[in-house]
Amino acid sequence: MPRVLEHADGSWSWMVLVASLVTQALTISFPICIGVFFNDLQRDFQASNSETSWFPSILGAMLNCGGPLCSILVGRFGCRVTMMLGGMLASLGLVAGSFSRSLSQLFLTAGLITGLGMCFSFQSCITALGLYFVRRRPMANGLASIGISLGVTVWPVFARYLLENLGWRGSFLIFGGVMLHCCVCGAIIRPVATDVAPETKESPPPALLKSPTRSWLAACGTTVQRHLAFDILRHNPGFCVYVLGMLGMHLGYTLPHIFLVPYAIHHGIEEYWAALLISIIGFNNIFLRPLAALVTGRPFFIPFRKYLFSGAILLNGLTNLVCTVSADFRVLVGYCLVYSVSMCGIGIFIFQVLMDTVPMDRFPSALGLFSILAGFASLVSPPMAGFLLDTTNNFSYVFFMSSFFLVSSALFLGGSFYVLQRRERQRGPAKVERATSETTPMQGPPLEGKDSSKMQPCPETTYVTSV
Repeated sequence: MPRVLEHADGSWSWMVLVASLVTQALTISFPICIGVFFNDLQRDFQASNSETSWFPSILGAMLNCGGPLCSILVGRFGCRVTMMLGGMLASLGLVAGSFSRSLSQLFLTAGLITGLGMCFSFQSCITALGLYFVRRRPMANGLASIGISLGVTVWPVFARYLLENLGWRGSFLIFGGVMLHCCVCGAIIRPVATDVAPETKESPPPALLKSPTRSWLAACGTTVQRHLAFDILRHNPGFCVYVLGMLGMHLGYTLPHIFLVPYAIHHGIEEYWAALLISIIGFNNIFLRPLAALVTGRPFFIPFRKYLFSGAILLNGLTNLVCTVSADFRVLVGYCLVYSVSMCGIGIFIFQVLMDTVPMDRFPSALGLFSILAGFASLVSPPMAGFLLDTTNNFSYVFFMSSFFLVSSALFLGGSFYVLQRRERQRGPAKVERATSETTPMQGPPLEGKDSSKMQPCPETTYVTSV
């Protein structure tokens, strides 16, 4: 067992917060700048909108679908090794992608390998942040998500500058070197003490020992259930609602990030100003997320987190309808300002609501299942929108599609969470009475010392994570 170096909510937690902020800026916000290269990739490879859309969709899908494998690696090697491995994979994929001669090679390198590496780094830093912060976890999640805002602000402008001077191949080569900073962030993570007991390995029953095939199948089933949280999905209605809502949300959430820049260029806006629209969204979030994190981290807002999250998704979907009305630059700037508010709410609450829904010791497994479904949605949605654009040659249908999925998922989440909360309130008193009647006969006399008026505190057991 590794030696305990740090404790939750300690001084080193803030270093982990900074590392998580930088990692999120490098990984989760990177696919947003792909829209800057969309037209150049389409022209160089002589591809249609739907064919080119597969590149950001594969990158976004792998950024999510690698969650179960990341969960296994975190459980086996810890967050530090997984984050550093992710940084090396992301760098390798982008460097190899700069030498691609076809779209299929680009899909394999800068899409598949880079997306998987970003997934390892991103989800490991989220897990480490949840272990290092307990009392200030909502505030920590909000502050760390500023990294996404920084990335959204810097990546499009930086990508546009590199594209004008080096082309998309030289830009990918530079990006590969930048991704190695994830390895530095991973080196900051240290083992942390926690009050969650480590899992114990149980020996298989004798019947399974006699049959190697049945033993192997049982082991595979146990591994899949542990790392994909299917048991939580069966017994936790709140997690089931969350997963279904996130599946619908991701079908529409990624579309503006990919098609906003081509949409603006298509309507006569210069490429530099079109890329600046994405930066406006990220720049506003730099200031909005810390304020929102400090406000929503107060105890008063704890019961309303799920509804605030649903409201942010609803606002995000309704805001996309603005792009179907006008393509004037001033209108699009106003759209980006309002969109940044909704994006701020989604970024703050998306993982906090998941942490409130499942136990923290099962969070990596729950994140793995959520990531697979979100990755499937991210894989299917951009090609669908690209096919719709090729068929109609009208960007308005893309934003209509995005609004439909976002509004539907927001209404589903808000209504389902309200119904589940109402059921819990009705069952609450009955559970308390039953638990009291069952535990009262089993209670023994209090521990007494020399002073019988003082209760002796029970010793606290501390465990060490594999971070």
